[in-house]
Amino acid sequence: MEEHLPEDLANLSELDEKTLLEVLTRRFTQSHIYTYVGDILVAINPFKYLSIYEKEVSERYKCHEKRSLPPHIFAVADRAYQSMLGRLATGPKNQCIVISGESGAGKTESTKLLLRHIMELCKANSQLEQQILQMNPLLEAFGNAQTVMNDNSSRFGKYIQLRFQNSSVKGAKINEYLLEKSRVVHQDEGEQNFHIFYFMLAGISSEDKEIYGLLDPTHYRYLNGRFGQEDVVQNWRVKYAEVCNAMDMVGFEEQEKVDMMTILAGILSLGNIMFETTDNDILKVSETSRGWLKVTAGQFGVQEGDLLKSLTCTTSVTRGEAIQRLHNQQQAEDARDSIAKVAYGRVFGWIVSKINEQLAPKIDFDVELNEIGILDIFGFENFAVNRFEQLCINLANEQLQYFFNHHIFLMEQKEYKEEGITWENITYKDNKPILDLFLTKPIGIFSLLDEQSAFPQATDRDFVDKLNSKFKAAPNYEVVRNHTPLFTIVHYAGKVQYNASGFLEKNRDTIPANIRELFINSVTPLLSVLFAATISRTGTLMPRKAKLQVADDNFNSTRKQSVGAQFKHSLAVLMEKMFAASPHFVRCIKPNRSKLPDQLDSKLVMDQLRYNGLLETIRIRRDGFSWRPTFREFAERYNILLLKPDLPVNKESCMSILNNTELSGWKCGISRLFFKYWHQEELARLVERLGRAAVVIQKNYRARVCRRKYLALIVELRRQRQAQQEREEEERRQQLEEEMKRRLEVEQENLRPESPPVPLPRKKKPLPKPRSVPSSTTKVPHLAPVPRPRSKLFESSPFDNELNENIHLDISQVLQPIDEEPIKEKHLKKTNTIRWFKETQARKLTRDGSFPSWFHGMITRRKAEDLLIDKPLGCFLVRVGQSREGYTLTYRCANRCRHYMIEMQTNGKYVILGEDRAHSSLVDLVHYHAQVGIKPFMELLTVPCGQTCEQEPDYEELSAFTSFASVENSTVNPAEGADQEMDTGSNKVHQQMQRLFLPPGQNSSPEHHKPPVLKRISDRRRRVEATDTERKDNDDPIHMSRPFPRLYPSIRLAMREIQQIQQHFQQSQEQIEVSSNKPLTSWKRTDA
Repeated sequence: MEEHLPEDLANLSELDEKTLLEVLTRRFTQSHIYTYVGDILVAINPFKYLSIYEKEVSERYKCHEKRSLPPHIFAVADRAYQSMLGRLATGPKNQCIVISGESGAGKTESTKLLLRHIMELCKANSQLEQQILQMNPLLEAFGNAQTVMNDNSSRFGKYIQLRFQNSSVKGAKINEYLLEKSRVVHQDEGEQNFHIFYFMLAGISSEDKEIYGLLDPTHYRYLNGRFGQEDVVQNWRVKYAEVCNAMDMVGFEEQEKVDMMTILAGILSLGNIMFETTDNDILKVSETSRGWLKVTAGQFGVQEGDLLKSLTCTTSVTRGEAIQRLHNQQQAEDARDSIAKVAYGRVFGWIVSKINEQLAPKIDFDVELNEIGILDIFGFENFAVNRFEQLCINLANEQLQYFFNHHIFLMEQKEYKEEGITWENITYKDNKPILDLFLTKPIGIFSLLDEQSAFPQATDRDFVDKLNSKFKAAPNYEVVRNHTPLFTIVHYAGKVQYNASGFLEKNRDTIPANIRELFINSVTPLLSVLFAATISRTGTLMPRKAKLQVADDNFNSTRKQSVGAQFKHSLAVLMEKMFAASPHFVRCIKPNRSKLPDQLDSKLVMDQLRYNGLLETIRIRRDGFSWRPTFREFAERYNILLLKPDLPVNKESCMSILNNTELSGWKCGISRLFFKYWHQEELARLVERLGRAAVVIQKNYRARVCRRKYLALIVELRRQRQAQQEREEEERRQQLEEEMKRRLEVEQENLRPESPPVPLPRKKKPLPKPRSVPSSTTKVPHLAPVPRPRSKLFESSPFDNELNENIHLDISQVLQPIDEEPIKEKHLKKTNTIRWFKETQARKLTRDGSFPSWFHGMITRRKAEDLLIDKPLGCFLVRVGQSREGYTLTYRCANRCRHYMIEMQTNGKYVILGEDRAHSSLVDLVHYHAQVGIKPFMELLTVPCGQTCEQEPDYEELSAFTSFASVENSTVNPAEGADQEMDTGSNKVHQQMQRLFLPPGQNSSPEHHKPPVLKRISDRRRRVEATDTERKDNDDPIHMSRPFPRLYPSIRLAMREIQQIQQHFQQSQEQIEVSSNKPLTSWKRTDA
């Protein structure tokens, strides 16, 4: 039996490091990875799957009380969401969730769980929630990589801004920070390149590899000639499918995807270009690399000669004269790697920009939106060799630690002193001096780095010497005596030694003008857009339309901002956003360095607890007051607790409210109140109780009003029934009186004496009555219209049964003035939808000249349900929406029909709302959900609902395809009929599409004036041409409808040349091996 362990460390009676570590260790062994420190969540990475993230668990953490459920990451998401809506202690305010911890502590997974739960909380009938969730696998594939510390390490930082209007999400934005571009060209031992390269090489088919120009993964230098085992490769295939689906869901166009994959293939091919010098010291591409140069040029959409020129020389303009400087071998290799890094960085920036464009709020700019921000930034890193990227990463973590200290310790204790609250200061490790060491102007580390980067002749050694001379007396800086440019910084998490080799070049991050001009003029549109884009002060890519001529381009005329300056500015903007919001903290802990489950290294965990200041955090959360509202804020929020209107917002009112609540442990200052973290829960519970009472009052009041209306309606119905009965009795009485009167007249007539006959006047011929109006119409009383049931699957309501033919309602109550505007608007929407279907969808949906049996055109919801009333479970049909450009899937389940909306995205993909998978066509969607159930009920499509007429569909949207064909078939002779039976499916669709665009009444056949013999000859010719076209499409992939790289023929020819060279090289190596009888050593990468 599990022992009960404290879930909140702020409630510990004894507070020391030993007790703290013991409680966390015992909770971890029981798989309780989450623990509270007041309102802060501590999360220990379990390195295994846990069943605490299922759908049922997520449902329990919606609008829950903190004490009712154990600590969880879902609770943090729920608290942030409720606070953003103003349902907790404070009013509506922007929120931010800060996730911190070292690399491998579980920050990325925590971010995904937070996003998932927030999307569950604000779930609405839109596809936006799924699009927001799908951006995670996309960003992970392009921005994460395997390191020695973490198999899925984020090599960039991101701040996700979720925008809300009321309780529903309206958009999202991603701010990305400092992608580690150097990983594209170099990885240390035990590390890998970015995930997308491995996913792509494992997931695409052999045909697509030929299209993109890809060979065996072991041939690429940028992958170190290594690939994964079969089980790993299989997992990569699955990941690649997820990435492709994520791009479809977010809204990437097919041509954009093809261009992006072609650029990635070009980056890999670029790394295999090697250089050698001739006898005349002229640099050239090695013979074995000629094919790689050709295929790289084809993949980048540029000329081979122009690419070679940009690699081997630099062109500069001095006083109007172009001067070319030839590169040596090292400079050419640096230029090659620089192109690869810049191209990949631009692709990543474009992906983020595209996501932001697709997920931007579709509302007016003047509408105010609330926001929840989630910060998932790279964790603190200390490798064997730490470079410029680690310096920036650790600076970001220093900034986050300062934000935590400022919010938890500095700001809180300062307010205690100002408000006169008795308080014993808690000492904590302030890292402000470390930030000053980095960011102070003009003698901070980054300022000195920018200064040295401005000198073309400066070296990394000069930069380190400058640091040693300026900071040798600083307590957080240590001088390293070594021939390699090294220096040491004492961070809040420990000492880190940095290797300054490459610092200046990485900080400059310059693109030679000739390379930029080359790629702007690329025939690959995406590459042209990437290099024509500008970079903002924060390092964000801002795409713009490319210019073919760049002679007047002033890109290099002004000084470009350095990478360090961009990073400093982006951190400043991030801190500004976070200080303006209410923060929620998640502190992630890494249990061991071996990434093994159920193992906890006490020393490693204790070190993390110390430098995170967790012991001091527990103490200030236990003894301090984390919630400090002003008198006005508190009175406006909780005046409802006194049940008094027009309560003044002053100190006395606050005291009255608090005395009425029986809360204890709070304090009153000069201008604000001071509460413990758990007081918010208590006050929220009191307000919620009043809210429930208000709901009960509203319920009873509305029930009373509705019952009063109901009784009045019953009285009126009875009165009308009684009046109807009285009218019928009066009519019967009058009929009896008339009958008696008529009989008396007959009797009197019979008693009169007989008289001679008098000729009668000739009768006039009666006028004919209108045929449309029956003679009995006037005798039928006016009946009240009874609403028709919306489907045969549903019976009439009791109120419908109450209205029978004996009831006569007042005509003034029944007849209302008809508003024609909604009718016109509805008709216009329907007409536009029909036009959209015929112009954009009909060709996609036809197969062999006909529609699938499950497609039923534009029928109503009621008609769809009537069609499925006697069908088996799982029967379905698809219909066109009547008022929107989209489809609806109607499904027959146990006791009703369900209607799933099918949305067509901007990129032409089809998605069922709420599903996480996009499909290229409706047919693919139906086939997929015949095997995978539709969420949330996991219903499988089993039996398609056929048409009601066997010969042809009888719905208005389909009749245009078949009406003319039926007339032709009825008048054609047998010989022509035999020829038409041989007609191909593509020709049928062609003829049907022609009929759609002809005016009504015009013959759709372009040859209807020809003699029958000429018609048959022309029909045979068209059939032969269509057959040849289909055969050509099947044989040659160039003629298929899918998009291709712009220079696909060049890529294919270059790949054949590379394969021939490799075969020749392999044969020569085998001959050498046979002659020497010595095995050859495997190829290894020898460059740094």
